[in-house]
Amino acid sequence: METAQSEQQSAPGAVTAFARFVLCGGGVGLASSFALAALAVWIPWGLANALVTAVSTLLTTELHARFSFGAGGRATWRQHAQSAGSAAAAYAVTCLAMLVLHQLAASPGALLEQVVYLSASAIAGVARFAVLRLVVFARNRSQAAATVRTARPVRATAPRAAAELCRAA
Repeated sequence: METAQSEQQSAPGAVTAFARFVLCGGGVGLASSFALAALAVWIPWGLANALVTAVSTLLTTELHARFSFGAGGRATWRQHAQSAGSAAAAYAVTCLAMLVLHQLAASPGALLEQVVYLSASAIAGVARFAVLRLVVFARNRSQAAATVRTARPVRATAPRAAAELCRAA
């Protein structure tokens, strides 16, 4: 019974996962937009966007692993790499949106730039949610579920229990 409850907690439903994704990703995204605006004053916008994207991707991947998708702890290097792939696509979307904006308006104001950037980020974010839920963090849930289903209670003596724990780790 306790295992089933912990499994449910570690694998939230789609609506709950999306709400957590928006909370974590949106919070980091808003902070990132302000960091991007500040950095773009001193360095080229593309470089600033790349730096902000890299840092925010590391942070959000950890948050999503621990909170949004309930992967059961820290994100693995593989999950970080896969998440970076979806972040690279999001980076391309935001860069393209800003390029189009600057083609359409010679000198857009900071408010318009923020609106365009955040809109492009939101669109990319929905796509990232799908990728992270269906690909990046899906394996952990299916592996954990398979482990829970195949685990059998065994009466073990203390030395045997210790050996089982060592093997499981």
